[in-house]
Amino acid sequence: MSVAVQTLPIMAEQAAEVSRKRSSFEAEAIPHLDALRRTALRMTKNEGDADDLVQEAMVKAYRFWDKFEPGSNCRAWLFKIMTNIFINNYRSKTRAPQSVSTDEIDDNFVYGQLAEMAPSETPETELFAKIFDDDVKNAIEELPEDFRTVVVLSFLEDFSYQEIAEIAGLQLGTVKSRLHRGRKLLQKQLFEYAVKNGYIKGTAH
Repeated sequence: MSVAVQTLPIMAEQAAEVSRKRSSFEAEAIPHLDALRRTALRMTKNEGDADDLVQEAMVKAYRFWDKFEPGSNCRAWLFKIMTNIFINNYRSKTRAPQSVSTDEIDDNFVYGQLAEMAPSETPETELFAKIFDDDVKNAIEELPEDFRTVVVLSFLEDFSYQEIAEIAGLQLGTVKSRLHRGRKLLQKQLFEYAVKNGYIKGTAH
């Protein structure tokens, strides 16, 4: 039996494995493309960079697909890969020191009034569901980068605190702190818009 003939079963097995990997990846990962791009756009604030970021994330995810544990949270796994690429390859391009004070912003400046109108454990989610249009997206994009990432992962993608900590490589307390401060910054930006459009009671200035 020639060497070529002997290698045929090995080649067939390898081809079958590649096919299984591709099918599994397409079934598990591809459905999350829209969510990844939505978040990438909020992260990079540039459509070209967002497309590149998602592409890099998906290429890396496919390369390491054998590391993904079937049955675990594929969405969170993909977001972690993309967030790490963003931190390492994109953020350094434009990052500049940012000093932000939220001390003067009332904790429930917007959401407190919304909660009174429609009691809920997550009034901010209701607010975003009501007014999540270009104005809100722009407000999120204007947030300092460290706050923007956790706000997008929480409010836009509905990840838990623990999931955000794992995705962004942060301590749980840091996630909670950044979400708290990011929410206060959004409250300040969105207050007049919310009043103007009748989503909360108040007087726009």
